[in-house]
Amino acid sequence: MLTGIGPAEARKEIIRGRDAVARVIGRRPVLLRPPQGRTSPAVAAICRRLGMAQVLWSATASDYETTDSALITRRILARTGPGGIVLLHDRVDPSNRGYNGTVAAIPGIISVLQDSGYIFVTVTRLLSPAGPRPGEVYRDGPLDQ
Repeated sequence: MLTGIGPAEARKEIIRGRDAVARVIGRRPVLLRPPQGRTSPAVAAICRRLGMAQVLWSATASDYETTDSALITRRILARTGPGGIVLLHDRVDPSNRGYNGTVAAIPGIISVLQDSGYIFVTVTRLLSPAGPRPGEVYRDGPLDQ
């Protein structure tokens, strides 16, 4: 967690993650989702200096608490709104507990939201035309700021 360590260590962790992503995608990312969504003015300042914005979320299913895909679907549908950013987990966490309920819920979530007129875009597109601003913390898209 970036807020539980000193600024030098937090900067080192952010750079390590950023560089690992860059090796895979061929460019440095400009967005960071801080672990557990925990941030601080110090983390925001580090991100600003590194040219990164932080992205949090406006809707989550708390899918780390359940594998019940119907519950995950209900939670997301109840919490999603225009300009929202949805957080779901698609892999096994460090304790080896899987998120199979999330993976099973996604087709239904997408179908209902599309039928309701939602369009799925990347966070960068959601923040366009200006794009992400280094040091900013985004919880929703521009419609809700």
